[in-house]
Amino acid sequence: MAAICAPAETLWRSLRLPVDAISRLRLSEQPDPVVNSSFKLGTAAQTVIGLSGLAAAEFYKLRTGVEQSVSVEVRHAALEFKSEAYYSIEGESEKKFALFDTLAGVYRTKDNSYVRIHTNFPHHKQGILDILGCKPTREAIADAMLKWNAVDFETEASKRKMVATALRSFEEWDAHYQGQALAGTPPVELVRIGEAPKREVGGNLACPLDGIRVLDLTRVLAGPVCGRTLAAHGADVLLITSPKLPALPNLDVDTSRGKRTTQLDLNEAGDREIFTSLLKQTDVFLQSYRPEGLAAKGFGAEEAAKLRPGIVYASLRAYGWDGPWKDRRGFDSLVQTATGFNVAEAEAYAVYTETGPSPLPPKPLPMQALDHAAGYMLAFGIQAALCKTLTEGGSWEVRVSLAAVGRWIRSLGQLNPVVAFRDGAPLPPRDLNDPEVSRYVTTAVQSKGLDGCGNGKMMTAIAHAAQLSMTPVREGEAPMRLDAHRPEWLPREE
Repeated sequence: MAAICAPAETLWRSLRLPVDAISRLRLSEQPDPVVNSSFKLGTAAQTVIGLSGLAAAEFYKLRTGVEQSVSVEVRHAALEFKSEAYYSIEGESEKKFALFDTLAGVYRTKDNSYVRIHTNFPHHKQGILDILGCKPTREAIADAMLKWNAVDFETEASKRKMVATALRSFEEWDAHYQGQALAGTPPVELVRIGEAPKREVGGNLACPLDGIRVLDLTRVLAGPVCGRTLAAHGADVLLITSPKLPALPNLDVDTSRGKRTTQLDLNEAGDREIFTSLLKQTDVFLQSYRPEGLAAKGFGAEEAAKLRPGIVYASLRAYGWDGPWKDRRGFDSLVQTATGFNVAEAEAYAVYTETGPSPLPPKPLPMQALDHAAGYMLAFGIQAALCKTLTEGGSWEVRVSLAAVGRWIRSLGQLNPVVAFRDGAPLPPRDLNDPEVSRYVTTAVQSKGLDGCGNGKMMTAIAHAAQLSMTPVREGEAPMRLDAHRPEWLPREE
C-alpha cells in the first residue's frame, strides 16, 4: 500500500500537512491500466480523489478530534473522471448529447502538423470562423486550415482572444518558453496572502465542511468539479453565473449537484453590491475565469483577502502564473494538445497496433483527465488551506493550472503500450443501465429553490468515489438550473 500511496504522500507533504494522515488512505493496489490509455490515469484519478477526501477528513479531525479512513476504488474513480457523460434526468430525452461542438477537434495544417480548436462557446466558434474566413462546416474549416502553419494559427487565435493550440510533442513542449516557465511548478500551490486570526473550532458537525461557505465562480469542468466536491463534504456552495454569458447546460447540470445556484451581473452596481456582501461572509472564493478577469472588477485574491480576512481564494488557470502564456485562455483538450499528450498517446497506440503513418494523427486521452484532476487538486488545496486557517490563521491563495496538473500526470510515467491498450478496459457505454455503470450511480432530487420552484425530478449520476468512513458524502439534491436560488447564504447552525 505504501508504494500505491506514494504519489499521494508526495503531494500531501508538499502542502505541509500531518504525514500520519496518509496511513488512513486506502487506494486500489493495481490501479493501471484502468482504461485504454498509455498514461497512468488510474493512479492519477484515485490519488487526487483520495487526497480531496483525505483533506476533508483532516479538516474534520481538526474540528472534532475524530479520525476516519478514506477509500477509493479505482474504476469508480475513472468513471467519475468522466461523470459528465453518465447521468440522466427523469422525464427528459435519453438521447445522448455531444460532449463537444461538431466543429471542435483537430485539423491538418499547411506545415504537415495539426491544430486543435475549441468551439463549445458560440463566441469562440465565431472567432475561429472569422480568422479562417470560412463557412461553419468541418469541410470548410479543413480546407481553410491548410492555408495556415500550425503555430501561426495558434498565435493569431491568441491575439484575438480565441482558443486554439498547435500540436506538440513532449520534447517540443519542454523546449517551448512556456514549458520551461512551468518546469518544476507543482500541480497545487498554497500562498499566504494576508494575516488573520485562527479560525474558531466548534459547532455540531455531521460533515467535514458543515458551516463552510463557498462562492463558486467557475465554468466548464475543473472548477465546477471542485465546487461539487466541496458541496458533497457539507459546504454551502453558491454557484454564481452571469445571465449575460453563454452556459453549457449539459455540463452544468452534472457539476452543479449539491450546490445552490444564482445569477448576478458584476457589471451592474446593484449586483456588485450584493456580491460584495456575499464575499464578506464567505470562507472560500473559487474562480476559474480568465486570468485577471475578476481582479479587474476589484475581486482578485488580494482584494478579497482585505474584504474578508481569513479567506481561502482558489484560482484555476490553463497555463499557470509565470511565463508568456500565463494570461492565455485554454481548456483541457487544448492543453493536452499543446503540451505533448496527444502525440505521446498516438505514438504508444501506433506501437500497439504496429502501424506508423507519418505524421500520426493526434490521439486524445479517453477522458478530460486534466480537467477532472485539476478539480480535485483544487478541492485538496482548498481544504488544506482551511486546515491552515485553523492551525496557523491567515488568508490563503490556492493555485492550480491545467498545464501543471498535466506535467504531474506525465511524471507518473507511461505504461507498456501493449499492456495499456490490450488490458486497459475502455470506459463503458453511456448507458446508466449498463451493469458496470449501474454499480457506481446515485440519485438526486431537484432542489426546491427560488419561491419553492422545482418539480422534484429525479437525477441519476455517478456517485462520489471518495468514501469517508465516518462522514458519508451528501448526494441528495441538484438544482438542475443556474438560477434556482436567491443570492444569499444559508444560516449557519449554532
